[in-house]
Amino acid sequence: MGFKFGKRSLERLEGVHEDLVRVMKTAIDWSDEVDWCIIEGMRTVERQKELLAKGASTTMRSRHLTGHAIDMAPYVDKAIRWDWPLYHKIAPIIKEAAEHEKVRIEWGGDWRKFPDGPHWQLPWKDYP
Repeated sequence: MGFKFGKRSLERLEGVHEDLVRVMKTAIDWSDEVDWCIIEGMRTVERQKELLAKGASTTMRSRHLTGHAIDMAPYVDKAIRWDWPLYHKIAPIIKEAAEHEKVRIEWGGDWRKFPDGPHWQLPWKDYP
């Protein structure tokens, strides 16, 4: 039907909460227009500090530190792409997969402050 994650994406899902992994695997299978990959799952505190210092993150309370978040990116012509229209094509598929799997999920692309297209996380309220 759709695409499949490669070895690198599957490795990056290691340590990520099983509900989020299930949603991502369903979504990639349903995605038939745009391929995408997992670029980051679990993070170390050191990596989070590095991203905070660069301005690529705004918190040391990232859901990546606990396995409750992933970053993904469209993969077109053998290259990762950062253009927002591609994220807007993929986001509805991930949201539909989450609904199908009965998992509440948040997309960083919906955030008004610091929109983050690659970021998906399990909500604090449902996954403290």
